[in-house]
Amino acid sequence: MTVSAHLHRLAAGPVDLTSIPTDDTPGFEGGKKDGTAALASLADELSDLQERLFAERSAGSRRRVLLVLQGMDTSGKGGVLRHTVGLVDPQGVKITSFKAPTDEERKHHFLWRIRNAVPQPGYVGVFDRSHYEDVLIVRVHGMADPETIERRYAEINEFEAELGADGVVIVKCMLHVSAAEQKERLLARLDHADKYWKFNPGDIDERKRWGDYRTAYEIALERTNTEIAPWYVVPSDRKWYRNLVIGRLLLEHLRAMALRWPPAEFDVDEQRRRLLEEAPVA
Repeated sequence: MTVSAHLHRLAAGPVDLTSIPTDDTPGFEGGKKDGTAALASLADELSDLQERLFAERSAGSRRRVLLVLQGMDTSGKGGVLRHTVGLVDPQGVKITSFKAPTDEERKHHFLWRIRNAVPQPGYVGVFDRSHYEDVLIVRVHGMADPETIERRYAEINEFEAELGADGVVIVKCMLHVSAAEQKERLLARLDHADKYWKFNPGDIDERKRWGDYRTAYEIALERTNTEIAPWYVVPSDRKWYRNLVIGRLLLEHLRAMALRWPPAEFDVDEQRRRLLEEAPVA
């Protein structure tokens, strides 16, 4: 069997994340070794399609891809960047990691900094966290009133519709990890000195709000799961499977774009003749 995007596309309607396994591997019968090999096998086609996308911009195309990675701490956003996005040419990739807003960013509408980070035509853009922080952590910590948060769902949908109309193919992935797996990953960071820098004591405090975060995610997923920008809920307890699923998602979306090499804007035969007839270069 082959991992396919439709297996993880979120259905319309109310969302219950407790009903979606975090450690399942639907569409794939092998183990970690097989999954790692399957991901590596995508590299050549992914690279070719990304180069076609980048080449199209020379002919005036506005098409680009935006991969949105959203998930609890340790869900694997960094791992996806290294193992999956890392399969393609970094020259055609723009990665933006959204942290807490700066003082300057707080002066603007919450989508201001997001708009500034949208990839240019021809690029594969990646958001490591995103505009969804403004309806997730903000909701959990009561950093905005309910009316403001409610309004933001509609603003996000309008924003993503604008991006779609401007040639942006949006791939939104919620990296679905269990509380038990997160605990193991946090403990692993404390077991190795070279991982201490990745550990944030605040993550333990945030675990106490796990149920609140799950609720916030369920509401956000339901309200912003649109036809132009659907959500994919990716089981993420098994890192290799998570990476493979997102690799397949990127591949399927790039294939669906029917990317073509731009035609030459010059006479190919004439330019070949000029090269063949030129005098030897000293």
